[in-house]
Amino acid sequence: MAKATLQIPMDSALKARAAAAARVMGFSSLQESIRVWLSQIVRQTPIIRYEEPAVQLSPRAIRRYNKMMDDIESGKEPVYVAHSADDFLDQLYGRKPKVQSDVL
Repeated sequence: MAKATLQIPMDSALKARAAAAARVMGFSSLQESIRVWLSQIVRQTPIIRYEEPAVQLSPRAIRRYNKMMDDIESGKEPVYVAHSADDFLDQLYGRKPKVQSDVL
């Protein structure tokens, strides 16, 4: 099989991020990931899909999360609503009083 070279102009930051992502996905190099991707295109098979590994909470974190949700649902912990990003930032930084909501 004759070897060929494919040159793709791209931003160096994109190349660095893509190379790091390829290593996280288990490839030895960005070039290897591109060869696999091109092979899948030729075979018309699904393109590489990467999913973040599921985060497993500790039993302590699960208890804390459940308590927070119980406090919100019971009304013990208030829920606030913002109608825009500016409104959110105003409430967050105390430039405007928080508006409590009955969303739950």
